[in-house]
Amino acid sequence: MAAQTPTCSEEAALSLTMAVVASSPGPLLLLDGELKVIAASGSFSDTFGIDAASAPGRSFSSLGSGEWNTPQLRSLLDATMSGAAKIEAYEMDLIRPGEQPRRLVIHAQRLVYLDLENLRLLMAVSDVTKARADAKLKDEALRQNLVLLQEVRHRVANSLQIIASVLLQNAKRTQSDETRGHLKDAHHRVMSVAELERQLAGTGDGQVELRVYFTSLCDSITASMIADPHQLSLEVTGSGGLVEARTSVSLGLIVTELVINALKHAFPNSRAGKIVVDFESRGPNWVLSVTDNGIGMPRDPTLIRTGLGTSIVQALAAQLEAIVGTEPANPGTRISITHTRIALVVDGAGALDGTAAVAQPAA
Repeated sequence: MAAQTPTCSEEAALSLTMAVVASSPGPLLLLDGELKVIAASGSFSDTFGIDAASAPGRSFSSLGSGEWNTPQLRSLLDATMSGAAKIEAYEMDLIRPGEQPRRLVIHAQRLVYLDLENLRLLMAVSDVTKARADAKLKDEALRQNLVLLQEVRHRVANSLQIIASVLLQNAKRTQSDETRGHLKDAHHRVMSVAELERQLAGTGDGQVELRVYFTSLCDSITASMIADPHQLSLEVTGSGGLVEARTSVSLGLIVTELVINALKHAFPNSRAGKIVVDFESRGPNWVLSVTDNGIGMPRDPTLIRTGLGTSIVQALAAQLEAIVGTEPANPGTRISITHTRIALVVDGAGALDGTAAVAQPAA
């Protein structure tokens, strides 16, 4: 349908719109109902090499060398003009002969004047080619840094493995039982951190899946400290969860200390038994426990000795804002590390809580 003659009010509105378009610092086009150019901003002409003087009256798709004549863009503009759609941040590649493709972001909106027969469409175009290239370079730099970090962690794990091997060899050569025990304990502590570094090198996102980590850690302890796994077993149970690397370091060292302590004291005279490492989490709250079915704690509290391992566990638990608990397992002993973050609901609007290590469910 042919457009009707504009009224004075419409002419004034159109003149104002054309003035705004012409003076815009950004690339703008004003199109009529047939998608012909009414006005183009100087920025549009300069950015895309369009002759501003010859642009009015030309079909939008004929601008330049025909690079704007894309079926999808034309379809979107038609739909926007009819009121059936609105173009918001539509991205396209503008391809001109002899030039690199340019990435554009297009916004378009129908302008309705007093007479619905005289429709106009305002289109804004942004060239984001450089921004996309910069983002791609940034992503590539991050990827390379991640690869480098994984390589460093892998090398750290190998170095720790060597240190642990040296400690174990020295433990075998020493004549002192006390020194041998200290060297073996140091060996297992180093292996705990080495295993964590291997886990981090494999994930690359700085988070550790605890059940996988604890299983690998306990396999390492079993291989070096348990002569007959059929007689004395070490098992990992629980839901596990994802935690940050610094939190997993503390949890891994706690598990190492508690398992070593159970192996030393819970099963005298080659007694058969089982040690279970369990981790359960629910929201921000979690419980790590190590339970054995050995001889249990002495009934007389004065006979319970506090060694270096106990001090390490207490210190690490304090860092995690957790509480250490000891109780009979009937038979044996259960030592738990409990972290509780209390949430207080205020008028049903939210919760007040503290900050501490939080385990997220594993995917």
